[in-house]
Amino acid sequence: MGNYRSGRNSQGKRLGFKTIITPSQAKAKQHIEALGTVIDSCKTAPQQVLINRLNPIIRGWCNYYSTVCSHKTFLKCDYILLFSQLRAWARYRTGNFSSTTLVKYWHYVNGARIFSTKDGIRLISHSKVPLARHVKVKGDKSYFDGDVFYWSTRKGTHPELPNRLARLLKQYKGRCPECGLLFVADDLIEVDHQIPVSEGGTDTFDNLQPLHRHCHDVKTARSLTHAAEGAVDNQPFC
Repeated sequence: MGNYRSGRNSQGKRLGFKTIITPSQAKAKQHIEALGTVIDSCKTAPQQVLINRLNPIIRGWCNYYSTVCSHKTFLKCDYILLFSQLRAWARYRTGNFSSTTLVKYWHYVNGARIFSTKDGIRLISHSKVPLARHVKVKGDKSYFDGDVFYWSTRKGTHPELPNRLARLLKQYKGRCPECGLLFVADDLIEVDHQIPVSEGGTDTFDNLQPLHRHCHDVKTARSLTHAAEGAVDNQPFC
C-alpha cells in the first residue's frame, strides 16, 4: 500500500506494505454453493419460504466476515446470487425470464428492485451488511478485573449479568437510548419494552432496550401522560 499506509515493525520502522485480510475464494465458493443447494431444494416452494431459508445463511456468513475487508467479496456474492442462481430459479418456475417474471419476484424497496414478496418479505443483500472493524481490548483491561459493563458491551456475555441484559448492552454499545449517556459500574439498569406489552408489544429481543432506572421512570411517565391526553381528546363534547 506504499510508505504512508504501511505497517511498522517492533522498532517503529515502516515495512512498506499493509496486510489486508479478505475472505478466501474457497470459502466464498463454498458459501455460494450452499446457497445454490437451498435454491435447488426450493424450486417448487413459495418465494417466502425460499427467502426465509436463505436469509439466515447470508446473515450468518456476512456477520462472520464483517470484521475483515469483505466488501468486494460481498458484491461478488450478490452478483452471482441475483444474476445467476435466483434468475435460474425464477426461469424454472415461469418457463422463461421476462419483464413479467421480473415484476413478479422483484419489487421496488426504497427505490431499488429487491428480490422480495408483495408482502415486503425481502432477501438480505450481502453488500448491505455493515462492516465492523475489530476493536482491540484496552491495554489495562482483563476479563477478571470486575469491569462488568466493559466486557458485557464488548462480548455480549458476562457471568455476573443476565444474558439478555448483556446482549442488550452490546447491541446499544453501552449507552442508554433514552438519555444517550454511557452506563457506568454503579448504574441501575432495567430492561424496557419499546412497545409496551399492554399495547401489543412482544417480549422478543428486538422490542427490548436497556435503560437507566430513572430514565425508565421518565419514559413510563411520558407514556402515561400521552395516554391521558389522548383519552381526554377522545371524550365527546357535552
